[in-house]
Amino acid sequence: MKLLFSHTVLLLFVLQFSLAQERPNVLFIAIDDLNDYVNCMNGTVSIPTPNIDKLAKSGLLFNNAHSQAPLCGPSRASVMTGLYPSTSGNYLQVHDENIKKSSKATKNAIFIPDYFEKNGYKTMAVGKIYHGGDAAQTFQEYGGYFNLDGLRPPERMNYDPTKLPQKKGTTYTDWGAYPENDSLMGDYKIAQWAVDKLQQKHDQPFFLAVGFNKPHVPWHVPQKWFDMFPLEDIETPPYNKDDFDDIPLMAQKVAEVPMMPTTEELIEWKQWKEVIQAYSATVAFADAQVGKVLDALEKSNYKNNTIIVLWSDHGYDLGEKNRVAKHALWERDTRSILIFKEIEAKGGKICSSPVGLIDIYPTLVDMCKLPALEQLDGRSLTRFIEEPNLTWEHPALSFYGKKNVVVRGDRYRLTQYEDGSLELYDMKKDPNEWYNLAEKVKYDNVVKRLLKHIPLNWAPNSAFSSYDINDYFRGK
Repeated sequence: MKLLFSHTVLLLFVLQFSLAQERPNVLFIAIDDLNDYVNCMNGTVSIPTPNIDKLAKSGLLFNNAHSQAPLCGPSRASVMTGLYPSTSGNYLQVHDENIKKSSKATKNAIFIPDYFEKNGYKTMAVGKIYHGGDAAQTFQEYGGYFNLDGLRPPERMNYDPTKLPQKKGTTYTDWGAYPENDSLMGDYKIAQWAVDKLQQKHDQPFFLAVGFNKPHVPWHVPQKWFDMFPLEDIETPPYNKDDFDDIPLMAQKVAEVPMMPTTEELIEWKQWKEVIQAYSATVAFADAQVGKVLDALEKSNYKNNTIIVLWSDHGYDLGEKNRVAKHALWERDTRSILIFKEIEAKGGKICSSPVGLIDIYPTLVDMCKLPALEQLDGRSLTRFIEEPNLTWEHPALSFYGKKNVVVRGDRYRLTQYEDGSLELYDMKKDPNEWYNLAEKVKYDNVVKRLLKHIPLNWAPNSAFSSYDINDYFRGK
């Protein structure tokens, strides 16, 4: 009897080990502050990104994907827990080590790497995955952050709000060529760490997360990246100086960034093209680092058994809406790049349905054939792999503070603020969001239809989640 029991246990172990070996690896690439200027996203400005474009052409690109918050901390907390801010209470910045403390929902949440580890995966990470890298200590192996705040010259090069009387607050925002060599950049080291891991032998399926800092401010990279974008060739995005005439006062309060440069200031200083040039240079640099990791995977033993997902934590205004910042609920601030490449990718697929970064977690669980997790707020997107034009009835939701929420559908984008004020845009006819349709009677049914998707229950703002960027949020 004991012998039979031993054989049964051994057989179960062998089957479990065999199943683990058959499961695909995951390469999880996060990029900080990357907006839809990426070439394959067809934004209002196009920055050459050959490596990201190549990945998009070999997999499935979601070109109407949105972050759940236009801010690093809550966006990444949402991705890694699979919970909406309205569930977790993490509407604003939150330190990694406090995510689990935020609410009952987060206390019971299982972080992505922890869930994969429970299912036989080796978990490794480097760079910016959570807001503080991996201060939450959820990966079995963490390679470091490298240049946490971004590599900066001894003195500011172009922008210092503390020296401008009209500015209030601080920011790392600045731009210019620095340092001399790529090897000094944190992302260079992050890419090399990931490449080294892909060249090693792993006996378990692995979950490898690689988080790049650029194009997060300051926009400093070596001169050769600036040289790729001559100023005379730079195009600025569409801008309407009267844009705020039909925007609710609450929208302006929520989106206020008193420490950041405005478009009007950049025009006056003759620096708008320089800002676009610097952002483009940092994007090109980041794309090159992504390319190193993808090339290493292509040359590795894991080429034919690794799922890839690439995403950015939110978008960024670079002159639209008279602002240079994220921190708002407009399209350019929430729209993110999201690409999945499955094992036997047929490639070249584009899905225009509205989806969220919240859907990454359940999609990876589904693609890796792990047991489903009911606690996740997102939905698996695997149905789009075979049918990218499949009808999808779920809008994407984005949050910035309690009861400030966007409902992004296929065509219309509705924002409701905590005082009940609204913005509604027809993204087909008005992609720049210049004409607020919320008060027009003919759009009442559109408003009513989208309002139905706004959560009925809102978690209190977590005691661990706050932001002092402007008077509105300081008042919270």
